[in-house]
Amino acid sequence: MPDLEPDTVSALEAPEFAPAQFVRWFRDVAPYVHAFRGKTFVVAFGGELVQAGALNALVQDLSLLSSLGIRLVLVHGSRPQVNEQLRLKGFTQQFDRGLAPTDAAALECAKEAAGEIRLDIEAAFSQGLPNTPMSHAHIRVISGNFVTARPTGVLDGVDYKHTGQVRKIDVDALKFAIEKGSSVVLLSPLGFSPTGDAFNLAMEDLATSVAVALRAEKLIFLSSGQGVLNEDGTVDTELARVDADGLLAAGSLDEETGAYLQYASLAVKRGVARAHLVPFALDGSVLLEIFTHDGVGTMVVEDTLDDLRPATIDDVGAILSLIEPLEADGTLVPRPRSVVERDVENFTVLEHDGVIYGCAALHTFADEQMAEMACLIVHPEWQGSGEGEILLRHMESRARATGAKRLFVLTTRTSHWFMKRGFVQGGITDLPREKQNHYNRSRNSLVFIKKL
Repeated sequence: MPDLEPDTVSALEAPEFAPAQFVRWFRDVAPYVHAFRGKTFVVAFGGELVQAGALNALVQDLSLLSSLGIRLVLVHGSRPQVNEQLRLKGFTQQFDRGLAPTDAAALECAKEAAGEIRLDIEAAFSQGLPNTPMSHAHIRVISGNFVTARPTGVLDGVDYKHTGQVRKIDVDALKFAIEKGSSVVLLSPLGFSPTGDAFNLAMEDLATSVAVALRAEKLIFLSSGQGVLNEDGTVDTELARVDADGLLAAGSLDEETGAYLQYASLAVKRGVARAHLVPFALDGSVLLEIFTHDGVGTMVVEDTLDDLRPATIDDVGAILSLIEPLEADGTLVPRPRSVVERDVENFTVLEHDGVIYGCAALHTFADEQMAEMACLIVHPEWQGSGEGEILLRHMESRARATGAKRLFVLTTRTSHWFMKRGFVQGGITDLPREKQNHYNRSRNSLVFIKKL
C-alpha cells in the first residue's frame, strides 16, 4: 500500500474491523440515503464550534452529505470572535445571547469576524489531500447577498442601531445555487438593507428564516451542549413541538439549549419538517443524528401527535374495526371485545377529524423492566406518511416513562419493519416470565426486542 504513510493502518487491517458489521451498517443507512437525496438541510453553528477546533471534522461530514445528494445551506455565527475583536481594540462591549445594540465599532468587528470565519470555512471545503475524507471532493462554496435585513429599531427606549432582523430571503437565488449549481451556500450573520446598510443578525434567527423560506427538510443546530436532557441525564431524542414549548415556558433549560430549542420549535411550527439540536463535541454527530434511528441529539417535530391520544371506552368499536382484518388474515391473534374493553387504558389511538386510523397498546412487566407493544396498526388508507413511526416513538416514550429498559414485540408478518427500527430478534426465554407462560406456541410468533 504505497500511498499510505508508514505508520498508517487501513480500516481493513485494524484489529477491531468487522466486515459483517460494516456491511450491515452500510445497508442500514441506505434507506436514509434514498430518503434524503435531493432534500435541503440548513446547518447552523456558532463561532464556538470554530473556536473549539471542530470545523475541519464538520466540513468533512458535510462534504459527505453533499456527495450523497443532500443540498446544504450553512449558517455560521461569530459571537466569540466578535467579542475577541472588540477586546483587542480596547472596547468594553461584549455580546451575550439575546438582543443587544450594535454600534458602528461593533459592526466593523462583526464584519471582520464574519469574513475571517467565512474564509476558514471555504479553505476547509477546499481540502483534497489523498487518504483523507476530502480526497476527490470538489465542492463549491457560494456566499452572497441572499439576505435582506431591516433595523431592529428602538425597543423600550433602546436604540439597537446596527442590530437587525431578517426581512427577506432571496429564495430563487438560493435554490438556483443549491439545485442547479450543486453548490454549498454559506451565509454569514450579516444582512443588507435596500439602502446599502449592513446589519448584525442573530445566527439562530437567520438560520430559522432560511430553513422556513426553503421549506427545508431539516434545520440542524450544532451546540456545545448535548441537547435536551431527561431527568436521568439521558438525551431526550425526540420532542413534539408542544412539549418543547412547555419546557421553554418552564424555564429549566440552560441558556444555550433554551435559545436553540426556541428557534427549533419556531422553525417546525412554520413548516420545517424536523429541527435538531446536535452536540458538536461528539465526532461525527451530524452523521449519527441523520443516519441512525435514534440519533445523538434532540429532534423537534411538529405535533402531528395532536392526533395522538389515550383510548377511551368509546373507542373500542373503532379499535376492533382496525384489528379485525388483521385477525382474519392471521397477522394478529384474535381479541374478543371484552379483552379490548378490559385493556382499553393500555391503548393509544391516532385520530383525525373524528376518525380513528391507528392504534397501539402497551403492556408493562415491571419486575423485568420490560414492556410489550401490541396491536400496532395504521389503516391502509393512511399508511405511507410515517404514522407507524409516530406510534412506535410514542410507545417507546411511554415505555421509558414506566421504567422499562427494553421493549418487545411478537410478530409473524412484520419482522423486517421492526428490524429496520432497531429491534433485534430474541427468543422465548428472553421474554418476561409471565409472557413466557402465556406464549402461544401454535402461532410461533417471532420475538423482537429493542433496548430503550
